[in-house]
Amino acid sequence: MSNEHSTPVEPSARRISPAASAASAARSRPFAQVDVFSAVPYRGNPLAVVLDATDLDDAALARFAAWTNLSETTFVLPPSEAGAAAGADYRVRIFTVSRELPFAGHPTLGTAHAWLEAGGIPRAGDTIVQECEIGMVPIRRDGSRLSFGAPPLIRSGPIDQADLERMAAVLRLNVADIVDSNWIDNGPGWAGLLLPSAEAVLALEPDFAALAANSIGVVGPYADTDTDTDTDADPDADATAGHPQFEVRGFAGSAGVTEDPVTGSLNASLAQWMIGAGHAPTSYLAGQGARLGRDGRVHVEQLGAQVWVGGDSVTCIAGTVIL
Repeated sequence: MSNEHSTPVEPSARRISPAASAASAARSRPFAQVDVFSAVPYRGNPLAVVLDATDLDDAALARFAAWTNLSETTFVLPPSEAGAAAGADYRVRIFTVSRELPFAGHPTLGTAHAWLEAGGIPRAGDTIVQECEIGMVPIRRDGSRLSFGAPPLIRSGPIDQADLERMAAVLRLNVADIVDSNWIDNGPGWAGLLLPSAEAVLALEPDFAALAANSIGVVGPYADTDTDTDTDADPDADATAGHPQFEVRGFAGSAGVTEDPVTGSLNASLAQWMIGAGHAPTSYLAGQGARLGRDGRVHVEQLGAQVWVGGDSVTCIAGTVIL
């Protein structure tokens, strides 16, 4: 659009817009897209990882995370001074398409996987220490599998009746169908609901339009966990373990995600609640993602007071991104 009355500006005095400045500063950065909680590509939960986010501002991080259109994108940075003093190997910032998260599970494992593949060397042998907004998160390396130490819950305890009725309505359940419930928030705002069976979990047809600000995790036990997964029927099935003992689904409306394929933060907080309440043993396997055509496997183990949540990861895309 022209303006006949504007005054010409000499090239040396021309102002550069912030967008143009950002574009001129863009450079090639190492990048990976990782499938987490699966050893088989495209059966877990994808994560975008920018392995060098130095000199990027918050707007650039948020813009790229929205562009990837994945549930989460992570950006790796050197540890802060306090983080380095606490033993951190790197700092990570975790973004959804709409906001930043203080912690998330599958981004933690996927970032550590990509960092190791890019040549990262942990300061403490087989333990990686990740700095994120919630604090320092230890990550164990056991062969190809990584496990993170579940961070403390920032909100726990019973869910009041009004909230429980609201969540039941979102899930199109009767409150009487819920065996037990608890707040299990470790950052994303999770509430946990225990149903009588895995089949009841898989049968849920939530009212996604009403999900809104709710982040609800639902878990149910399998009646028979002695039979191995039938991988002959599906040659792409995740062969990392046998039949899960629990089925999990995560509806993360507060993060703008209707249903997440496989959710580390949810499984971490579910495990802390379920083991503590006697609903689960101290070591178990959870499945998640079946209703979305995925086959996630989440390995849970409590050692002493610490709950560890782990799984396999596989890199599906590796290269560079201009950012």
